[in-house]
Amino acid sequence: MHSNLTKLSSSRVVIVGAGPGGLAAALLLAKSGVHVTIVEKRDQVGGRTSTIERDGFKFDVGPTFFLYPTVLREIFKTIGYDLDVEVPMTRLDPQYRLVFGAGGELLATPDADRMMKAVATISPADATRLKAFMEQNRKKLTSFMPVLQSPFESWKDLATPKMMKLLPLLAPWRSLDQDLQRHFKDERIRLGFSFQSKYLGMSPFQCPSLFSILSFLEYEHGVFHPTGGCGAITRAMARIAREMGVEILLNEPVERVLVENGEAIGVKTVHRSLPADAVVINADFAGAMQKMVPNHLRKRWKDKTLAKKDYSCSTFMMYLGIDGRYDDVSHHTIYLAENYRQNLKDIETLHRLSDNPSFYVQNASVTDSTLAPRGKSTLYVLFPVTHEIGREEGSTVNWEKETPRFRRLALEQLEKIGITDVERRIRTEKIMTPSGWSSEFNLYKGATFSMAHSLKQMLHLRPHNRFEDIGQMYLVGGGTHPGSGLPVIFESARITSRLLLQDLKIEPQWESASMGVSDDELVGVAS
Repeated sequence: MHSNLTKLSSSRVVIVGAGPGGLAAALLLAKSGVHVTIVEKRDQVGGRTSTIERDGFKFDVGPTFFLYPTVLREIFKTIGYDLDVEVPMTRLDPQYRLVFGAGGELLATPDADRMMKAVATISPADATRLKAFMEQNRKKLTSFMPVLQSPFESWKDLATPKMMKLLPLLAPWRSLDQDLQRHFKDERIRLGFSFQSKYLGMSPFQCPSLFSILSFLEYEHGVFHPTGGCGAITRAMARIAREMGVEILLNEPVERVLVENGEAIGVKTVHRSLPADAVVINADFAGAMQKMVPNHLRKRWKDKTLAKKDYSCSTFMMYLGIDGRYDDVSHHTIYLAENYRQNLKDIETLHRLSDNPSFYVQNASVTDSTLAPRGKSTLYVLFPVTHEIGREEGSTVNWEKETPRFRRLALEQLEKIGITDVERRIRTEKIMTPSGWSSEFNLYKGATFSMAHSLKQMLHLRPHNRFEDIGQMYLVGGGTHPGSGLPVIFESARITSRLLLQDLKIEPQWESASMGVSDDELVGVAS
């Protein structure tokens, strides 16, 4: 039995969207005594971190890597739960297999000695530089931690002495690939430590150098597989939220945010009006603004402005239930095409489909027997592709026409990582294209990872956690600060919840946590 009895205040908060950010915010707000109602348009919780169930097979919709559980572990602890009890998980070793179209492959492992030997088979000189890479990024992450935990509401939050001291270490003028060139000479090794920029839907040649911390996080803190997939995390959060008194309304699409005198006073759904002292938006930011908040009520984030912003790539997805298993294929495999740069150019600037695309496959049944019937397995296949573009930007991909051709190409590509004879073995199949992401999840331009994480769209230049255009309205999730990816989405929930409670003059009923970094360490790095 968990002691979650908290003195209730009279304050009411409505959260739009039951994604991981909305669920985490609900837990923190409920713990502080707020009446919380979540409204979710789909028939299940989780948003992109939910589960597809078909013919006895289970697939994660979106995220399949669970990185840096520390943040969610802390959130669970502060509300009286143990994440590792509620969501059993396996730390993967090897973390994933990298197959290079240019030749060679790498079994990435968190074991430093084994990893050095693995890198040495491709580039002996680069193997000797691994230790320095890890040390620098350990320092970088520790230095940047306060930034990931604090709201950024104007340029003044950036122009502090502490932030200025961080500039040489964070080197915002360098791309991720340029930063890695200081460590690794072989482009294949650089790709092995920078493909993680795809978690943000970006290219390592455009992504800011700060994000070298992503690969560091994997090696330092692990790549985990929650039993049942990442959707098991959001299901557990929803169950606990209900135990704490949170009302979750499914099949409840929001038509609009109710705004009076420039302040949010509730939401109107297809079924009802819900009054609130504050509204938290956990839906895709650009999609939600266009659908739920009239253009004339938005000063900074008008439709014209949204259209001019940079958005992440999209993805072509295949969720395949397979007869039999591929036990000799890793849990995670990333294939990096020989023409990787051209593939990225096709996605980001030419907005066309590549002939030899890079891709990612999750073969989770080698780790988790709960995902498929006995003797069968699941394959989750992801191809980064262009997001949808308007006619004024050029001709977008016609997915109704291209899907059969691209599906055939995808199945051929799988043979490059040892997954053969797939088509004959498919027992269930679901395909998701950018137009599907757009229609089913209301993702603006079908951009799977929301607004891009370019320098001009980070920190105070991203939509604010305390939404700047409408009072009593807040944002949580990948579309606001700090950005995309489950660990930082959970961090956004802490930032947003603190701001909201501060505005309602309610004391947060959870202790401040520093993502596993002590105050002494933070002071030591800043000084």
